[in-house]
Amino acid sequence: MKIQTLTIGLRVRHPQYGTGVVRSIAEKTAEIRFDDALRTVDPELSGVEPAEPSASLTGLQIPLQQFVESAVEAVMTRLGHEKPDVVVNELGLRWLKGRAVLHPSDPTLQTKEVPMDVFFHKLVGVRNQLRVLEQKINGHPGLSDPDKIEMQQYISRCHGSLTTFNLLFRNKEDQFSSKGE
Repeated sequence: MKIQTLTIGLRVRHPQYGTGVVRSIAEKTAEIRFDDALRTVDPELSGVEPAEPSASLTGLQIPLQQFVESAVEAVMTRLGHEKPDVVVNELGLRWLKGRAVLHPSDPTLQTKEVPMDVFFHKLVGVRNQLRVLEQKINGHPGLSDPDKIEMQQYISRCHGSLTTFNLLFRNKEDQFSSKGE
């Protein structure tokens, strides 16, 4: 393996020492932390190979897993999706570990219970999707200003309908407003 293809943090496999992580790179050698010790090896002469797939992007080479994770995180952020634990942090303290219980009018039918954090996560998902929709409408080049205003009014009405659930939010700034966001 050529020294130029190594990056700090890259997991590599050595035929004698097993799997290790590159800690530093010099002109012709690399310090690699193996299970038993930190060793200095010449990657070209020692038979070191990548221990995981990697991606090369216009001169940039990083471990594939690191690349995919950062790309997925960027896409999820741009789409307005949040990590479940982040969403639950927005839930009011009195609702943590609570349950929403739905009773049908027909007593022969089963009651439905939903954990409050699951219900809240879905509600916050609706809020985030409305925000993304609003951004897409505002930035759409094919819509006229009157069309944008009309569509914004629908979003505002949705926010108004969802204000019923504001009591679930910990902070006022996270709540739905009848004026939209």
